[in-house]
Amino acid sequence: MHALALLAASVTVIGAIMVITRKVAVHAVLYLVVTLLALAALLVMLGASFAAMLEIIIYAGAIMVLFVFVIMMLNLGQPDSAREKEWLRPRAWLGPGILAAIVCAELLYCVSPLSESTPSLSPITAHDVGLSLFGRYVLMVELASFLLLAGLISVFHIGRNRVEDP
Repeated sequence: MHALALLAASVTVIGAIMVITRKVAVHAVLYLVVTLLALAALLVMLGASFAAMLEIIIYAGAIMVLFVFVIMMLNLGQPDSAREKEWLRPRAWLGPGILAAIVCAELLYCVSPLSESTPSLSPITAHDVGLSLFGRYVLMVELASFLLLAGLISVFHIGRNRVEDP
């Protein structure tokens, strides 16, 4: 199990490096999805299956759909036909495909009856997460929500149309 955790961590790091170094935004989003899935696999191996499922549903699912939607709406760069031809080339999807296959193989091995390792950690439930967030870490949760609110207000002020006086 230790080797699988190291493999998942290395896939996470490689995917994050590829997100930073890609010039095409869609390619970076593909690598980001793989990075988030590898991080979720690592969380499952650590016994935090609730956090892993939240990460898959919220980040790898909803947020990535939003990113792809914004990229499509901005329509930056080359014409559509040239861009679609570039997406169909193997170099665009081969890297994320290989990394995703590694993560899927890890998860299938972990949940299969062939894996002999028994987790020594007790699983973390939603009840445990709620008690932690609104117990010991309530100040951190409130500070994070304040930071998100400040970011939202900043984006609103930067993004709104300003009417200039003639």
